[in-house]
Amino acid sequence: MNIEFPLAFAKMSGTGNDFIVIDHRQPLIPEQDQAEFVSKVCRRMFSAGADGVILIENSDNADFSWRFYNGDGSVAEMCGNGARCAARFAYARGIADKKMRFETLAGIIEAEILDDNEVSLLMTAPFDYKKGLSVELDGTAKDISFMNSGVPHAVLFVDNDADIPVKEWGNIVRFHELFQPAGTNANFVQALDGGAIRVRTYERGVEDETMACGTGAVAAAIFAAEKGISASPVSVTTSGGELLRIVFDLQEDGTAENVYLQGPAKIIYIGQLTAEALL
Repeated sequence: MNIEFPLAFAKMSGTGNDFIVIDHRQPLIPEQDQAEFVSKVCRRMFSAGADGVILIENSDNADFSWRFYNGDGSVAEMCGNGARCAARFAYARGIADKKMRFETLAGIIEAEILDDNEVSLLMTAPFDYKKGLSVELDGTAKDISFMNSGVPHAVLFVDNDADIPVKEWGNIVRFHELFQPAGTNANFVQALDGGAIRVRTYERGVEDETMACGTGAVAAAIFAAEKGISASPVSVTTSGGELLRIVFDLQEDGTAENVYLQGPAKIIYIGQLTAEALL
């Protein structure tokens, strides 16, 4: 790979979903090398380690654009936790003001920095709603709902999320024929007191449970409201124990408009990658 080291980056966390964020307005990593670069630097214990990599790039239509990669080097259209981190990074670097717009493959995202580490996103409108789907898990047919909230998400409501083998069941749902060819993320949702919910997510591209998923929290909150479990704004507890706040207008047909995702985006440390990060 033709990359000049050392390479400056920020390690960021959005409710436990962690990312390597790089100011890439001056191109540093050739496009043909980016997937391999990502898969190597995201290795935990052997490199920097992360759920994904965000490259902040120039835009003719917004304050900036991003390239978002899952930890395996695959491209994702959108990531709610990553988008909050991208917005916080851009504001901290003077790339954008507190209110900003940036390009993703899912469309233009609007973001606002609310305080030191809290960020609110106006998400693109969810689409491709499907309800009453059935997937067999542990020998039993389970009722699953689906939507694309920026990326595809399957949602299954459970009585006790602690009993769910998220990696095993999530893998089955992720690769199920119902969701091919793109596959899907899988969310296991438990109702809590007061209309709140807790969500555990198996993420496509990470191929494991992550500590949080913003677009998954959005999908879970909307379906919880459609079922009468919750009402906007919905408080969502992530696997990592942190909170996301989902605000939306629920329509009579069960779809949602004006969807906002609010939560923390923390700059954990600033560093430099050396060439040995790829060994």
